[in-house]
Amino acid sequence: MKMDIIIKNGNIIDGSGSKPYKSDIAIRNDKIFDINHYNETDIEAEFIIDANNLYVCPGFIDVHSHADVALLNDGQHASGIMQGITTEIIAPDGLTLAPLSKNNYELYKWYLSGILGTPKNEYDMSSLKKARLNYDNKTACNVAMFAGHGPIRLETLGMKDIPLVGKQLDNAKSLLSECFEEGAVGFSTGLSYYPNSYSDSNEICELMKIAKKYDKPMSIHLRNHNTDRAFHNGGILEAIEIAKRTETKLHIEHYKPDFNQSINDVLDPVDQAKKEGVDITLETYPYPVGSSFPQAFFPGYFHEGGPEKMLEKLIDKEERKTLISKMIETHYGNPSNNVWTHINSEKNKYLEGMLFDEVAEMWNISVEEMVCKVMYEESLGCGFRGAPPRNIKTWRQVEKNVMELLSRPDYMIGSDAIPTGGLPHPRAFGCFPRVLGRLRRRYNFPIEQVVQRITENPAQRFNLHRRGKIIKDNFADIVILDKDHLNDRSTFEDPNVHPEGIYWVIVNGKIAVKNEKTTGILSGKAIP
Repeated sequence: MKMDIIIKNGNIIDGSGSKPYKSDIAIRNDKIFDINHYNETDIEAEFIIDANNLYVCPGFIDVHSHADVALLNDGQHASGIMQGITTEIIAPDGLTLAPLSKNNYELYKWYLSGILGTPKNEYDMSSLKKARLNYDNKTACNVAMFAGHGPIRLETLGMKDIPLVGKQLDNAKSLLSECFEEGAVGFSTGLSYYPNSYSDSNEICELMKIAKKYDKPMSIHLRNHNTDRAFHNGGILEAIEIAKRTETKLHIEHYKPDFNQSINDVLDPVDQAKKEGVDITLETYPYPVGSSFPQAFFPGYFHEGGPEKMLEKLIDKEERKTLISKMIETHYGNPSNNVWTHINSEKNKYLEGMLFDEVAEMWNISVEEMVCKVMYEESLGCGFRGAPPRNIKTWRQVEKNVMELLSRPDYMIGSDAIPTGGLPHPRAFGCFPRVLGRLRRRYNFPIEQVVQRITENPAQRFNLHRRGKIIKDNFADIVILDKDHLNDRSTFEDPNVHPEGIYWVIVNGKIAVKNEKTTGILSGKAIP
């Protein structure tokens, strides 16, 4: 029988956590046909890959990707596929563009332009079903989608500072049901972002009753806005309480200690909740600072009415003065120690890579005033990241924490990639190779354990059928790598650099990366 691809002589890490074993893999159409030892006379193939001295793994699954628009603008998605990511789960934090009516799509597309970028073409995002079709067979990787809290609120209430109740809440629950019927792998919310943060805990509980019906998890960015509306004043305790009351699955986004915290500090409430029967999984990424868009610095009233009203507040001198005085109330940290990553206009493009402090000093204004000025001039089309610590000891502690977290069976990797702008956070190009390469070697972790966390764990959590393991009849999503030479090369100084040591990537039985170069083949599916 003739196969499409045979991978010979590879050390197979099947994704289960079991030790590697030597065998060959036969691929036919989009599936793994068999795993066996083949002689040259046993079987024919269109393409034979010699994986001698290399490791063959299931395709990596990124459970937290802001590549919604990046994938639409460039389906090749080299920043992800060359990391070995064969499935991107998009729409985390409740920040996404579906399901939205035409007017709300235009509004939220504008509002999110600083984090998602701007689509080059027009797309129908009126339902999750139609949104998924925009990716199906049009991307190098598979794409799965959350049902986002932001679009659901926009469709039911608009950009208004009111928790959903009564008929509006019923409409939101109905819309969430439709999303699950049309393939959403979970419900996502980010309670540092709007309009999500206008909610109270009771609203989210009601929405999670729908998730319970469909057996879907909630992926949550913990609340630090409008904490007075939350169980236990927000944070991890609010999320746990929601899961307890609704008996639903909880997935906690980018959860790791801050610089002044220990692992026990952050995990004690999680472990206590798990003892009480709460079903919890978590994710992390291996960097000391994050990335976002500047709306995150501003209090709730600023966001009401959407982008047009926001720009009016930014240009009005008295409004801006009041706004600046209230930035401290957001609990999002001091804006000074940040760097512009994405500037939409050519006029201000030179700001990419500059510290906020530097720009403010150059313009002879305060940092807060500078942020307002850039947001107005860019019509919200701007994004930033934190500046990394200069202390190597701090870096090492963060990395040690990440690997210790990944030793737990309830963790996985979510890159939180924002592949937008000229100088993005390096996690967009290097997150997975960093963990599986240099950090795994530095802290002497078994490769099969780390692979399990980035393949089987997310596939099971988000019910990605026949993915996450190398077994017969599973989809042929496969990565072939050199474990000793696998390294991220993306840095804060030079982030747009692909990793080394990932030689082949196969998606649904088609070769997406060959000899460390993309092939141009777009075989990704809208899954599950």
